Amino acid sequence: MGGGGGGITYKGVTVHTPKTWHTVAGKGLCGVMWFWILYRAKQDGPVVMGWRHPWDGHGDHGHEDHH
Repeated sequence: MGGGGGGITYKGVTVHTPKTWHTVAGKGLCGVMWFWILYRAKQDGPVVMGWRHPWDGHGDHGHEDHH
């Protein structure tokens, strides 16, 4: 296949070492992914786990008294 360079060969399959920017980009995107998962878990976790109904905690928007 194309290109030379270092890598590890095991049972006839050569796995080439990734370039530095691939490693940095992968770690950065992994960080973004975990941030997003934890953010959504904070926002939607109780509803998904069944601890709270989706309509709880939004205040009394329909029962406003104007005095």
